[in-house]
Amino acid sequence: MFTSFWACLYLWTMPAWSVTAAGREKIRKEATYIVVSNHQSALDILVAFRLFFPFKWVSKAEMFRVPFIGWNMALNGYIRLKRGEKESRDQMMAACKRALARGSSVYFFPEGTRSKTGQLKPFKPGAFILAHRMRLPILAIAITGTKEALPKASLNFHGSHPIRIEVLGEIPYQDFAHLDIGQTAEMVRARITAHIESLPPIRS
Repeated sequence: MFTSFWACLYLWTMPAWSVTAAGREKIRKEATYIVVSNHQSALDILVAFRLFFPFKWVSKAEMFRVPFIGWNMALNGYIRLKRGEKESRDQMMAACKRALARGSSVYFFPEGTRSKTGQLKPFKPGAFILAHRMRLPILAIAITGTKEALPKASLNFHGSHPIRIEVLGEIPYQDFAHLDIGQTAEMVRARITAHIESLPPIRS
């Protein structure tokens, strides 16, 4: 909760960013989730903390070297991943299992990297392998507006940008138990995509 407040201070002190968090009432406090979200910008990390919901991140290892943010991630026991390395991927999956077994939800950006266009990339399987193996519900989340507020590979903060993070709801294990890993990933991706495409265009 301290980290959530700390992250929100950055958002509250940036008047050009108007962040709306919706659907928080759909999160069951006692539940352990595989949390899955689209990924548009580095700003998504701060915006996700507006949910004031405890979880562990899965993040690329480079982020842990960023001053302040990386230190906070290490202190919170977030989970590192070196992309393209099988050993690191195996270690990440083992760390996720340990966190989930302790009752801590784990948050994934299954696209693997930020989308330049906002169009969702194919989802990588890791989150969905865990959901099947541990028979846990998936919590689908949609983020919009961060791509315009802080585009990929940019530090351009100019202009006013509305940002929205919305909890789309819990997908119980029973709803995807009959699906394979790829089908589960595509089902969740389609749900997030349909929600984003149903929203009115973002205007600065």
